[in-house]
Amino acid sequence: MSMINTNDILETIHMLTDESLDVRTVTMGISLLDCISPDPARACENIYHKITSRAARLVETVECISAEYGIPIVNKRISVTPVAMLLGAAPGADPVAYARTLDAAAKAVGVNFIGGFGALVHKGFGPGDERLLQAIPEALAATDVVCSSVNIGSTKSGINMDAVAQMGRIVRATAEGTAHNQCMGAAKLVVFCNAPEDNPFMAGAFHGPGEPDCELHVGVSGPGAVRAALAGLPKDAPLDEVAELVKRTAFKITRLGQLVARLASQRLGVPAGIIDLSLAPTPAVGDSVANILEEMGLESCGCCGTTAALALLNDAVKKGGVMASNHVGGLSGAFIPVSEDDGMICAAQRGSLTLEKLEAMTAVCSVGIDMVVLPGDTPAEVISALIADEAAIGMVNGKTTAVRVIPAIGRAAGEMLDFGGLLGRAPIMPISRYSPAVFVGRGGRIPAPMQALKN
Repeated sequence: MSMINTNDILETIHMLTDESLDVRTVTMGISLLDCISPDPARACENIYHKITSRAARLVETVECISAEYGIPIVNKRISVTPVAMLLGAAPGADPVAYARTLDAAAKAVGVNFIGGFGALVHKGFGPGDERLLQAIPEALAATDVVCSSVNIGSTKSGINMDAVAQMGRIVRATAEGTAHNQCMGAAKLVVFCNAPEDNPFMAGAFHGPGEPDCELHVGVSGPGAVRAALAGLPKDAPLDEVAELVKRTAFKITRLGQLVARLASQRLGVPAGIIDLSLAPTPAVGDSVANILEEMGLESCGCCGTTAALALLNDAVKKGGVMASNHVGGLSGAFIPVSEDDGMICAAQRGSLTLEKLEAMTAVCSVGIDMVVLPGDTPAEVISALIADEAAIGMVNGKTTAVRVIPAIGRAAGEMLDFGGLLGRAPIMPISRYSPAVFVGRGGRIPAPMQALKN
């Protein structure tokens, strides 16, 4: 007997037409390990050729699937091997030249973003890592669609505080380098703990060294569909029923992503990777994770009860998704980016959602402090300490956490920064000004927790 009946199909069609349901991204992961060369010019030539040949038909194929099946597929993206792994073989190479090559290749095949200008430094620095880190501000200012991510900690290895100290300075420098453009560079830079190697969402996507040569990942979305489903429940329905309804809705959303992954895989001759079943909001009214939490019975996202409601939502989404696909991965859960979620924006503006409450919520959501705009004079060591706090939550809880913050150069708390498009707009949120400089300046490593000793 089929797992989906006619009513389920009709309900999914309704989600697509009336409730902002979409497939947020089809992301092609491409290994660049066979592009390594001690000659930087040859390496860049290899990178350009591999990306443009592997992804030549990606956009066309995905758009055909979207048109044939009436499924909105918002983004087409590419993720590549962390570029620092290539730089180790070319000691004299300029990392920015590699970033420009990624940008040119991505534009040639027509994708929205390319991720992987990054490094994995959770246990220390390899031969190309520090050169890449120092090049991030210039690289993100000199390119349009390149995204960067750096993994500075993990449950197994602890937190590299030398890297954390550097990343606070790099986030500030990246914002300063693009201050003329809404500090956009910082919106394309994310700092991870426990980064997944198969994440299809930007800015954190990269193609991990444990992945195959080329594969396709699909990221689904649908907070509007979940909110609409919950709106039909009586206000006194117990939370067990709330969780059950979210699970059933997440199942249908994930099956849609599974269909797109199978079709794209067949047509491109590239193996399907994972379905990331994250609820990724947009600035559109109603397509909001905050609105889901409010539909559960909270007056405003950020009030007491928000973390508990988010924990229920995240867990139910994952339980529904794993029933719909054998290969769930990436981040999978609920995203809480402030600027990309109309409900979060409103909650921050009215004062119910604070940075401290957001940090508590990251213990149970699928990422972390995401697309939060900070005052422009926020010191680098404060940004580093915020990164360390988030990494500690991820490390101790064995989950992925991340920081993507934008210091709004020249602007103060209470003002707005408007990125436009999917990145939306956000109020500049105040942050504690008491200094963690001595703590951050100690460097070294925060040791791995007892949870790491699972062998």
